[in-house]
Amino acid sequence: MKILLVGEYSRLHNSLKEGLVALGHQVVLVGSGDNFKNYAVDYSIRTSWTTRYWLPRKLKNAIYRFTGLDLEMTERAFRFYFLLPQLKGFDHIQLINSDALETHPFCSRSLYRKLFAQNPNCTPSLLICGDETPVNDYLLQDKLKYSVLTPYLKDHSLRSQFEYSLKYTYPNYRKLFNWVAAHCKTMIVSDLDYKIPMEAMDYPVTFIPNPINSETIPCCPNDNMTPIVIFLGINRLSYTKKGISYFEKALAIISEKYSTQVDIIVTENVPYDIYIHSYNKAHIVLDQIYGFDQGYNALEAMAKGKVVFTGAETEFTEHYNLKERVAVNAIPNVASLVSELAFLIENPAEIRAIGIRARDFIEKEHAYKTIAKRYLDSWKSVD
Repeated sequence: MKILLVGEYSRLHNSLKEGLVALGHQVVLVGSGDNFKNYAVDYSIRTSWTTRYWLPRKLKNAIYRFTGLDLEMTERAFRFYFLLPQLKGFDHIQLINSDALETHPFCSRSLYRKLFAQNPNCTPSLLICGDETPVNDYLLQDKLKYSVLTPYLKDHSLRSQFEYSLKYTYPNYRKLFNWVAAHCKTMIVSDLDYKIPMEAMDYPVTFIPNPINSETIPCCPNDNMTPIVIFLGINRLSYTKKGISYFEKALAIISEKYSTQVDIIVTENVPYDIYIHSYNKAHIVLDQIYGFDQGYNALEAMAKGKVVFTGAETEFTEHYNLKERVAVNAIPNVASLVSELAFLIENPAEIRAIGIRARDFIEKEHAYKTIAKRYLDSWKSVD
């Protein structure tokens, strides 16, 4: 098959591409690289004119201030439009999000319409692995014990920090999602944090876990733990929704109590390649609060044999029938985080044991070729 993957937010599509290529398929990935993360793509719609040069940046900011028009979004639309002649002859097209092009919703609909029309034999699918209209509609009902929208639900003054998530509930983005959902023959969810809301909103979805290419990720045995290295990578754009302040408060306590036993590494807003390199020597990785399941970064760290503080709720352990921990369930409670960290620091053998189980779990449940085959089966089932 010749497959087009549109959009990249976490390296999920890159790993899926690796699995599909290993199975003998031809794959093209189009995306912006997702800001500072700079993920690899085959064809880029990354903004340049509106972000690189001083005068266009000033003009862009002035226009946005007085009209609300975002010229970065406009530039991405133009870049994708001029790529369209090269995006023909595909058997399948998958969008990583209804807003995969990160442009104005009316532009997205027009560009998707052209893309689908010039690939009449393709069977489009929509991947849901982050913010999406039905997901956020459900989360705003506040029926779960917590979610990425919990900080906003508790304090509406934080609205500006959740504008990216809330935009999916606005009429123009809702219209975009409805159009995409009507034209995609299947919807796939990447983890339980999206499966639960989508099913609660009565959408038929196929659950396929994130693909992780463990062949390219060496496992780092947790042997030398003097000191124990703890890593926290901060993305300011998702600081509040990932509950990073809880980790920071817990680390302040841990660094004082175990000052001679731990080494704490903190990075902020670094490209993906630097982020990965930064936590290579860590034994413990602090990923995020408010999750039921693990996202892509957490899974890659688990593949390296790290002990990851992330979503590992009861729903997760029951789904995979786990009897022992493969990750530490990070909840929005500083005392709980401190207790979990202290236990690991005082019992380094448990760090080794969880790290080994984490790697085994990734190889069993997230093997990239097996996951790629599940995608193919899902796409073919609706042909």
